[in-house]
Amino acid sequence: MKRRDFIVTAGLAVLAGGAARAARAEAAGPQQWLQLRTLSFANEEKLKIFADFTAQSMIPAMNRAGVKPVGAFRALKADNPKFETDELTVRVLLQSPDAASLLTLSKRLAGDATFAAAQKAVLGTPMKDPVYLRIETQLMLAFAQCPALEVPSTAADRVLQLRIYESHNCERAARKVEMFNEGGEIALFRRLGMNPVFFGASVAGTRLPNLHYMLGFENPAALDAGWKKFRTDPEWIKLKDDPRFKDTVSNITNLILRPLPGSQI
Repeated sequence: MKRRDFIVTAGLAVLAGGAARAARAEAAGPQQWLQLRTLSFANEEKLKIFADFTAQSMIPAMNRAGVKPVGAFRALKADNPKFETDELTVRVLLQSPDAASLLTLSKRLAGDATFAAAQKAVLGTPMKDPVYLRIETQLMLAFAQCPALEVPSTAADRVLQLRIYESHNCERAARKVEMFNEGGEIALFRRLGMNPVFFGASVAGTRLPNLHYMLGFENPAALDAGWKKFRTDPEWIKLKDDPRFKDTVSNITNLILRPLPGSQI
Protein backbone atom coordinates (compact mmCIF):
# COMPACT_ATOMS: atom_id res chain seq x y z
CA MET A 1 0.00 0.00 0.00
CA LYS A 2 1.32 3.45 -0.89
CA ARG A 3 2.16 5.71 2.04
CA ARG A 4 -0.42 8.31 0.96
CA ASP A 5 -3.19 5.70 0.75
CA PHE A 6 -2.21 4.32 4.13
CA ILE A 7 -2.44 7.74 5.78
CA VAL A 8 -5.88 8.40 4.30
CA THR A 9 -7.17 4.96 5.28
CA ALA A 10 -5.78 5.21 8.80
CA GLY A 11 -7.30 8.65 9.29
CA LEU A 12 -10.76 7.47 8.26
CA ALA A 13 -10.50 4.46 10.57
CA VAL A 14 -9.78 6.70 13.55
CA LEU A 15 -12.64 9.03 12.65
CA ALA A 16 -15.15 6.24 12.30
CA GLY A 17 -14.22 4.31 15.42
CA GLY A 18 -10.82 2.66 14.98
CA ALA A 19 -9.55 -0.71 13.85
CA ALA A 20 -10.58 -2.59 16.97
CA ARG A 21 -14.20 -1.52 16.70
CA ALA A 22 -14.24 -2.22 12.97
CA ALA A 23 -13.00 -5.77 13.61
CA ARG A 24 -15.70 -6.40 16.21
CA ALA A 25 -18.40 -5.11 13.84
CA GLU A 26 -17.27 -7.26 10.92
CA ALA A 27 -19.89 -9.86 11.72
CA ALA A 28 -22.59 -7.20 11.37
CA GLY A 29 -21.38 -6.30 7.88
CA PRO A 30 -19.01 -3.72 6.43
CA GLN A 31 -19.34 -0.05 7.29
CA GLN A 32 -21.30 1.67 4.55
CA TRP A 33 -20.67 5.09 3.09
CA LEU A 34 -23.53 7.53 3.67
CA GLN A 35 -24.54 10.66 1.82
CA LEU A 36 -27.00 13.24 3.13
CA ARG A 37 -28.14 15.79 0.56
CA THR A 38 -29.91 18.94 1.73
CA LEU A 39 -31.79 20.86 -0.95
CA SER A 40 -33.22 24.34 -0.37
CA PHE A 41 -36.23 25.88 -2.13
CA ALA A 42 -37.67 29.34 -2.66
CA ASN A 43 -41.25 28.36 -1.80
CA GLU A 44 -43.63 25.50 -1.08
CA GLU A 45 -44.64 25.14 -4.72
CA LYS A 46 -41.08 24.40 -5.82
CA LEU A 47 -40.55 22.04 -2.89
CA LYS A 48 -43.66 20.06 -3.83
CA ILE A 49 -42.50 19.78 -7.45
CA PHE A 50 -39.24 18.27 -6.27
CA ALA A 51 -40.92 16.04 -3.66
CA ASP A 52 -43.23 14.58 -6.33
CA PHE A 53 -40.27 14.06 -8.66
CA THR A 54 -38.36 12.33 -5.84
CA ALA A 55 -41.19 9.88 -5.12
CA GLN A 56 -42.15 9.15 -8.73
CA SER A 57 -38.77 9.18 -10.49
CA MET A 58 -35.65 9.72 -8.39
CA ILE A 59 -36.05 7.07 -5.70
CA PRO A 60 -37.08 4.33 -8.20
CA ALA A 61 -34.10 5.25 -10.40
CA MET A 62 -31.71 5.15 -7.45
CA ASN A 63 -33.07 1.72 -6.55
CA ARG A 64 -32.45 0.56 -10.12
CA ALA A 65 -28.88 1.83 -9.72
CA GLY A 66 -28.48 -0.38 -6.63
CA VAL A 67 -28.93 2.36 -4.00
CA LYS A 68 -31.46 1.36 -1.34
CA PRO A 69 -33.11 2.18 0.92
CA VAL A 70 -33.45 5.87 0.07
CA GLY A 71 -34.82 8.30 2.64
CA ALA A 72 -36.45 11.65 1.87
CA PHE A 73 -37.54 13.98 4.66
CA ARG A 74 -38.50 17.51 5.62
CA ALA A 75 -38.79 19.43 8.90
CA LEU A 76 -42.11 21.06 9.83
CA LYS A 77 -42.89 23.75 12.36
CA ALA A 78 -45.46 21.50 14.04
CA ASP A 79 -42.65 19.15 15.12
CA ASN A 80 -40.01 21.85 15.67
CA PRO A 81 -41.52 24.61 17.84
CA LYS A 82 -38.50 26.91 17.45
CA PHE A 83 -39.21 27.24 13.72
CA GLU A 84 -41.10 30.29 12.53
CA THR A 85 -42.45 28.39 9.49
CA ASP A 86 -42.08 24.99 7.86
CA GLU A 87 -38.49 24.57 6.68
CA LEU A 88 -38.13 24.91 2.91
CA THR A 89 -35.64 22.07 2.61
CA VAL A 90 -35.66 18.42 1.59
CA ARG A 91 -33.07 15.97 2.91
CA VAL A 92 -32.22 12.85 0.89
CA LEU A 93 -30.31 10.01 2.58
CA LEU A 94 -28.34 7.38 0.63
CA GLN A 95 -25.87 4.59 1.31
CA SER A 96 -23.34 2.56 -0.68
CA PRO A 97 -20.56 0.07 0.07
CA ASP A 98 -17.98 2.52 -1.30
CA ALA A 99 -17.65 6.27 -1.60
CA ALA A 100 -16.88 6.17 -5.32
CA SER A 101 -20.30 4.67 -6.04
CA LEU A 102 -22.00 7.61 -4.35
CA LEU A 103 -19.79 10.15 -6.08
CA THR A 104 -20.58 8.68 -9.51
CA LEU A 105 -24.29 8.13 -8.88
CA SER A 106 -25.39 11.21 -10.84
CA LYS A 107 -23.47 10.00 -13.88
CA ARG A 108 -25.03 6.54 -13.64
CA LEU A 109 -28.51 8.03 -13.31
CA ALA A 110 -27.89 10.12 -16.41
CA GLY A 111 -27.54 6.85 -18.28
CA ASP A 112 -30.99 5.73 -17.15
CA ALA A 113 -33.19 6.86 -20.03
CA THR A 114 -36.42 6.86 -18.01
CA PHE A 115 -34.91 8.94 -15.23
CA ALA A 116 -33.07 11.29 -17.60
CA ALA A 117 -36.31 12.11 -19.41
CA ALA A 118 -38.18 12.73 -16.16
CA GLN A 119 -35.37 14.87 -14.78
CA LYS A 120 -35.26 17.04 -17.89
CA ALA A 121 -39.05 17.46 -17.90
CA VAL A 122 -39.26 18.42 -14.20
CA LEU A 123 -35.94 20.03 -13.31
CA GLY A 124 -34.93 21.44 -16.70
CA THR A 125 -36.34 24.89 -15.99
CA PRO A 126 -34.56 28.09 -17.06
CA MET A 127 -31.96 29.75 -14.81
CA LYS A 128 -34.42 32.46 -13.78
CA ASP A 129 -36.88 29.84 -12.50
CA PRO A 130 -34.94 27.01 -10.79
CA VAL A 131 -36.78 24.21 -9.01
CA TYR A 132 -34.26 24.15 -6.16
CA LEU A 133 -31.85 26.85 -5.04
CA ARG A 134 -28.82 24.92 -3.79
CA ILE A 135 -27.68 21.46 -2.67
CA GLU A 136 -25.35 20.77 0.26
CA THR A 137 -23.85 17.28 0.53
CA GLN A 138 -22.45 15.52 3.61
CA LEU A 139 -20.31 12.42 3.01
CA MET A 140 -20.00 10.12 6.02
CA LEU A 141 -18.61 6.74 7.03
CA ALA A 142 -21.05 4.67 9.09
CA PHE A 143 -20.10 3.71 12.65
CA ALA A 144 -18.89 0.21 13.45
CA GLN A 145 -21.88 -0.42 15.75
CA CYS A 146 -24.40 0.75 13.14
CA PRO A 147 -22.68 -0.14 9.87
CA ALA A 148 -25.64 0.26 7.50
CA LEU A 149 -28.94 2.12 7.18
CA GLU A 150 -31.77 0.63 9.20
CA VAL A 151 -35.53 1.07 8.79
CA PRO A 152 -36.96 0.95 12.32
CA SER A 153 -40.57 1.82 11.46
CA THR A 154 -42.93 2.16 8.52
CA ALA A 155 -45.78 3.56 10.63
CA ALA A 156 -47.80 6.32 8.96
CA ASP A 157 -47.11 8.72 11.86
CA ARG A 158 -43.40 7.90 12.16
CA VAL A 159 -40.87 10.61 12.87
CA LEU A 160 -37.12 10.70 12.31
CA GLN A 161 -34.83 12.63 14.62
CA LEU A 162 -31.64 14.00 13.05
CA ARG A 163 -28.93 15.17 15.43
CA ILE A 164 -25.64 16.77 14.42
CA TYR A 165 -22.79 16.92 16.94
CA GLU A 166 -20.00 19.36 16.15
CA SER A 167 -16.66 19.18 17.96
CA HIS A 168 -13.96 21.79 18.42
CA ASN A 169 -11.19 19.51 17.14
CA CYS A 170 -10.74 16.14 15.43
CA GLU A 171 -9.45 14.35 18.53
CA ARG A 172 -12.59 15.20 20.50
CA ALA A 173 -14.75 14.27 17.52
CA ALA A 174 -13.11 10.83 17.39
CA ARG A 175 -13.61 10.45 21.15
CA LYS A 176 -17.34 11.13 20.76
CA VAL A 177 -17.50 8.41 18.11
CA GLU A 178 -15.80 6.11 20.63
CA MET A 179 -18.44 7.05 23.20
CA PHE A 180 -21.16 5.84 20.83
CA ASN A 181 -19.28 2.68 19.79
CA GLU A 182 -17.10 1.32 22.59
CA GLY A 183 -18.76 3.43 25.28
CA GLY A 184 -22.07 1.74 24.55
CA GLU A 185 -24.28 4.74 23.75
CA ILE A 186 -25.67 3.13 20.58
CA ALA A 187 -26.38 -0.07 22.51
CA LEU A 188 -28.16 2.04 25.14
CA PHE A 189 -30.35 3.63 22.48
CA ARG A 190 -31.31 0.19 21.21
CA ARG A 191 -32.09 -1.10 24.70
CA LEU A 192 -34.43 1.83 25.33
CA GLY A 193 -36.27 1.44 22.03
CA MET A 194 -34.66 4.51 20.45
CA ASN A 195 -34.00 2.80 17.16
CA PRO A 196 -31.02 3.88 15.02
CA VAL A 197 -31.44 4.73 11.35
CA PHE A 198 -27.76 5.66 10.93
CA PHE A 199 -24.67 6.96 12.69
CA GLY A 200 -22.05 8.59 10.49
CA ALA A 201 -18.73 10.40 10.95
CA SER A 202 -18.41 13.22 8.43
CA VAL A 203 -15.50 12.95 6.02
CA ALA A 204 -16.52 15.85 3.75
CA GLY A 205 -19.16 18.52 3.95
CA THR A 206 -19.98 21.49 6.15
CA ARG A 207 -19.22 22.37 9.78
CA LEU A 208 -16.42 19.84 10.22
CA PRO A 209 -15.51 18.02 12.37
CA ASN A 210 -18.89 16.54 13.17
CA LEU A 211 -20.98 13.41 13.28
CA HIS A 212 -24.60 12.93 12.26
CA TYR A 213 -27.07 10.39 13.55
CA MET A 214 -30.74 9.64 13.07
CA LEU A 215 -33.21 7.78 15.25
CA GLY A 216 -36.61 6.48 14.15
CA PHE A 217 -39.82 6.42 16.20
CA GLU A 218 -43.35 5.22 15.43
CA ASN A 219 -44.79 8.58 16.50
CA PRO A 220 -43.84 11.76 18.39
CA ALA A 221 -45.06 10.30 21.70
CA ALA A 222 -42.59 7.41 21.36
CA LEU A 223 -39.79 9.91 20.74
CA ASP A 224 -40.64 11.87 23.89
CA ALA A 225 -40.95 8.69 25.97
CA GLY A 226 -37.61 7.37 24.71
CA TRP A 227 -35.68 10.49 25.63
CA LYS A 228 -37.37 10.67 29.02
CA LYS A 229 -36.09 7.16 29.81
CA PHE A 230 -32.68 7.91 28.33
CA ARG A 231 -32.00 11.01 30.44
CA THR A 232 -32.64 9.15 33.70
CA ASP A 233 -31.04 5.80 32.80
CA PRO A 234 -28.18 4.92 35.22
CA GLU A 235 -26.01 3.70 32.35
CA TRP A 236 -26.31 7.04 30.57
CA ILE A 237 -25.63 9.02 33.75
CA LYS A 238 -22.45 7.03 34.30
CA LEU A 239 -21.37 7.35 30.68
CA LYS A 240 -21.87 11.11 30.40
CA ASP A 241 -19.85 11.66 33.57
CA ASP A 242 -16.89 9.64 32.28
CA PRO A 243 -13.97 12.12 32.07
CA ARG A 244 -12.70 10.50 28.85
CA PHE A 245 -15.68 11.97 27.04
CA LYS A 246 -15.55 15.48 28.46
CA ASP A 247 -15.89 18.38 25.99
CA THR A 248 -16.52 16.15 22.97
CA VAL A 249 -19.43 18.22 21.63
CA SER A 250 -19.32 21.99 21.10
CA ASN A 251 -22.67 22.43 19.31
CA ILE A 252 -25.79 20.31 18.74
CA THR A 253 -28.37 20.63 15.97
CA ASN A 254 -31.62 18.78 16.64
CA LEU A 255 -34.30 18.33 13.97
CA ILE A 256 -37.51 16.31 13.91
CA LEU A 257 -38.24 15.16 10.36
CA ARG A 258 -41.21 13.65 8.58
CA PRO A 259 -40.80 11.23 5.66
CA LEU A 260 -41.90 12.50 2.28
CA PRO A 261 -44.12 10.33 0.05
CA GLY A 262 -42.02 7.56 -1.46
CA SER A 263 -39.41 7.62 1.30
CA GLN A 264 -38.16 4.11 2.09
CA ILE A 265 -37.08 5.11 5.62
